[in-house]
Amino acid sequence: MCGRITLSASAAEIAAGFALEVESLRERDGGDLRPRFNVAPSQDLLTVTLDAAGGRRVGWRRWGLVPAWAEDSSIGARLFNARSETIAEKPSFRAAFRSRRCVVVADGFYEWTSRARDHRPHHLRARDGSLLGLAGLHELWQGPDGAKIESCTVLTTEANRDVAWIHPRMPVILDDRGVEAWLEPGSDVERLSAWLAPAAEGLLESRPVSRRVNDPRRDDVECLAVDHGVEQQPGLFP
Repeated sequence: MCGRITLSASAAEIAAGFALEVESLRERDGGDLRPRFNVAPSQDLLTVTLDAAGGRRVGWRRWGLVPAWAEDSSIGARLFNARSETIAEKPSFRAAFRSRRCVVVADGFYEWTSRARDHRPHHLRARDGSLLGLAGLHELWQGPDGAKIESCTVLTTEANRDVAWIHPRMPVILDDRGVEAWLEPGSDVERLSAWLAPAAEGLLESRPVSRRVNDPRRDDVECLAVDHGVEQQPGLFP
């Protein structure tokens, strides 16, 4: 699964990483993009989609997919992840998979070991410090009172060796070609399955971090503090 995300990169770094206009990242509620160290489901994620002209645009979407047919928005609390192996068949995801794909922008994510292994949080990021483009789906839901919710979910797949020692699942991470194919509306959905695979081994590095991240109300750099009381895998970042 993928239940917490970090995004502390600057607007300029995000624009460069995803071929975006930097000004589009400076307009949200009158303020600039701010560093996030503990984004949780029900909060907003930064997403990239294509507009009608084929240009890339950014949007903020609630984390937890609310299908257009849902009777109420509470279903989103359960649909913050979608298993990539079944999205073509599951009623909650199959329509979005065909025509409403997005890329979720992150610079890292958290995973927890099993409760049998003390349920320790670890932060994972790209070994070279680059941003991560996570495969996602998005929906627009309108309630009986006319209120609208733009929402999204993050796709998961079987973990690679970088992650499997912590958790058996990981988010689907797209490289530049994968981002392009995922966003392209004309992409054959059967061929897209080729991108729904574990990331290349060696892409990610991890470190055990403070249990402060367990509380979604805490969103500061201290969430990334290394827990030196936990043995680290060799070759991890300091």
